[in-house]
Amino acid sequence: MPSTSVPSVLSRPRTPSLLRRHLGTALRRRREQQQRTLRDVAAAAGVSLGYLSEVERGVKEASSELLSAICRALDVRLPDLLVEVADALYRLDVATSGVPLVGIQVGRAPVGASASPPDAVDARAA
Repeated sequence: MPSTSVPSVLSRPRTPSLLRRHLGTALRRRREQQQRTLRDVAAAAGVSLGYLSEVERGVKEASSELLSAICRALDVRLPDLLVEVADALYRLDVATSGVPLVGIQVGRAPVGASASPPDAVDARAA
């Protein structure tokens, strides 16, 4: 009977890349780029300094309301933050899986471009 084994690159166990860690890293990067302290951003967002620190370290899962408040405090659009994190997750997955994920584009559409979902492909372009 022929073997139907899964290629080794697909069968090896991988540590999941947690969304909260990537969100925290992106938030910290934005805060540090603005040369602002945890205390300053926490006060502006209306959250405790300790909680913001835990969010930045990826220890706590931030609610959508909290993410929105932190983004407002940092003067960052939430969709821009989410695209940045999605792009990082996509690149990490491609780099660690060994399997290219074709047909998916992550990132912001150029100004004036259609806002269709990233996996929507124009049949005329194929």
